[in-house]
Amino acid sequence: MKNIAIFASGSGSDMQSVIDGVKNGQIDGIVKLVITNKSGIFAIERAAKDNIPCKTFTLKEYGTHEERDKAILKELKANNIDLVVLAGYLSIVTPVLVNEYERKIINIHPSLIPRHCGVGFYGIKVHESVIKSGDKESGATVHFVDCGADTGEIIEQVKVEVLDDDTPESLQKRVLEKEHTLLPSVVAKLCREEIK
Repeated sequence: MKNIAIFASGSGSDMQSVIDGVKNGQIDGIVKLVITNKSGIFAIERAAKDNIPCKTFTLKEYGTHEERDKAILKELKANNIDLVVLAGYLSIVTPVLVNEYERKIINIHPSLIPRHCGVGFYGIKVHESVIKSGDKESGATVHFVDCGADTGEIIEQVKVEVLDDDTPESLQKRVLEKEHTLLPSVVAKLCREEIK
């Protein structure tokens, strides 16, 4: 059984999909910790509802991304974390964490990487870019995290058709539904060590 930490920056719906995957037995793991980089977000309430310890590390508090990640790393080590899941975590993850958890940090991104990803591509901006480009399909990608922005090895992708009358919001909603299936599925496979 793997000890999982989930990092979130917003509503935490992707995080919830992993928590639910643990609760229903899909994932052979335990969500030991939720890490956020903002206070007052709904992800914190979700963690509290499921009695999961939650710690917030703001950039303002630590000054640099590296110093903050050193503090986060101590917290991960104290909780014997095996797997880190970035579920809508809108912040840089530095080599401080990446090198310590090589191939043990995953991220979910709301497009088919290598399209519509990298620095500045997050949230609704991704879906605006997809529609503007005229792409006929989009989707979601789970990948390992390296020191670049959305450049880590792809683990799995799921496709979503872009409809002629799609708005960024309608596309985002359909992609998010797929994220909620894809992310717990990949986490389950990692916990069973089926992904090398």
